[in-house]
Formats: sequence, C-alpha cells, structure tokens
Amino acid sequence: MMVYSIGFLELNSIAKGVETADIVLKTAEVSLIFSRSGCPGKYYLLFHGEVAAVNSSIEAGRKLAGDHVVDSCVIPRVHPQVIKAINMTNLPDRMQAVGVMEYFSVTASIFSADAAVKAADVDLVDVRLGTGIGGKSFVILTGEVAAVTEAVKAGVSTPNAEGMLVSSVVIPSPHPELLDTLL
Repeated sequence: MMVYSIGFLELNSIAKGVETADIVLKTAEVSLIFSRSGCPGKYYLLFHGEVAAVNSSIEAGRKLAGDHVVDSCVIPRVHPQVIKAINMTNLPDRMQAVGVMEYFSVTASIFSADAAVKAADVDLVDVRLGTGIGGKSFVILTGEVAAVTEAVKAGVSTPNAEGMLVSSVVIPSPHPELLDTLL
C-alpha cells in the first residue's frame, strides 16, 4: 500500500466517531487504515489518500463531529514506517539503542513518529495509539545511539507535541530481556 498522506481524527464520542468515519469516506477518495474505539471512550480514525482529498475529508469530519473533536492532523508525505509501526508490522532485524516518547495525545505520537523517522536513520518499532493505556500514546524506535538520540530530539520538538509530552528516554544498551518485551 502506497500512502501519500494521512489524516487522523480523535473524537471523544464513539457514536459520533462512527458517523464521522462514514462522512470522511463519502467526502473524498480516501481509504481507511483503521477506524476504532479506544480508551477512555474515544474514537480514532486514520485514513490515507492524496493531500487534497485527505484535507477535504478532515474538514468534513471536523465539521460533522463539532465539539466531539479532541484533535486532528494531516501529514503530507508521511514516512511509510509510521503506518507499519501503528499496525505493528515494522519489526527490525535487530534492536540496538531504544528510544521511547510518551504523550497525553494520540495525535502527538503520530507527528512525533513521522518527525523522528525523517530526522535520523532509525527504525520505528511501535506507535501505540491510546488503546489499553488510558488514552495516552507512545512511540518506540531503535537504531544507533546517536541516531536514536537525534530522532527522539526531533520527535519531542514537533509543534504538535508541545504540552503533550509525558516523558522521553534513550536507552543506549538495553538488556536483552527488555528488548524481547518490546517486540
């Protein structure tokens, strides 16, 4: 699947989320990556398409959802690793240094993951979006220590992460047992 750009909507109503997913798909030529409920009673909608189509669908979704919109974003030319890590299908051949970025906002993680993987030669391992973790989100990445450090720095510095960062760490030599729990 070639992803040109992505749109993401985070809503505080499951019912309104389902209705919004319908209008997003009917507004322009976009395709769902996922549409699902999450914690704590939120609804997440991630889709892709050409930039103009994604923008049109975001606008229609935001208008319909109104006050139920928690956050939204459009990322043109999203890095392909972001989608793979969200779907947990981007397993690196080997784990090296590990970086973790944790956020209060799901949208902040998506922006952060994209910025991180574009800033340095790292592999995204996981982009966990709010399900089962109280609505928080986090990004796990791996690579050489310097690259992981640079990627984490870029990820936590995105404008969308401002005020949403819970914590970030770089672990230069993680214990092998810890690595097994991350995959």
